[in-house]
Amino acid sequence: MADYSAYINGFAKEKEPLILEMERYAAEHRVPIMDDTGLNTLIGLLQIQQPKRILEIGSAIGYSAIRIALAFPEAIIYTIERDAERYAKAVEHIERSGLQERIQIIQDDALEFDEKNLPKQPFDTLFIDAAKGQYQKFFEKYSPLISAKGVIYCDNMFMHGMVLLKDAEVPKRNRTMIRNLQKFTDWAMNHERYETSLLPIGDGILIAVKKNELESSKGESL
Repeated sequence: MADYSAYINGFAKEKEPLILEMERYAAEHRVPIMDDTGLNTLIGLLQIQQPKRILEIGSAIGYSAIRIALAFPEAIIYTIERDAERYAKAVEHIERSGLQERIQIIQDDALEFDEKNLPKQPFDTLFIDAAKGQYQKFFEKYSPLISAKGVIYCDNMFMHGMVLLKDAEVPKRNRTMIRNLQKFTDWAMNHERYETSLLPIGDGILIAVKKNELESSKGESL
């Protein structure tokens, strides 16, 4: 099957100098950021949804939050990052981008953070791109903050193809993470409160659309 990624990316708009600088920094310091194909797809999906309030788990150096904020001038983004060094770089990048009024970054472990400290209004979108072995915990903790018909996106669902390997073929240091990711995928794909899809784009994107209460109750009664 032909790989059309380069062809598609050839139509992308020229990136701002700060974005290119962040990409170089990520490559030099081995900071995982979303690849162009996956991020462009995510932005395309968000163009359909047109979210006004976005919650991101896993800021890293602020790359995806800034890219999304640039694409949606009316959106407000809250993003949580645990690592102190990455948080500091994200703050720097957000300030240099001039988006500090629309991107609110929080330094904390997302699993320990008290979500009650977030604004009470529901979020339209939840984007999970943090510790892959903890995706189900992130999903369970933060999905109640998403409005009916809101959407949850999870990146790196394929973990560079490791989810396709037999357990013995996965490096030992990654086995628990991969098992957890596989279990989460099965759990999310069969969740009665979400319409869930798994896209073979980038490193794999899971999309879960929250049903309203009426739809959920109908499904549970069948």
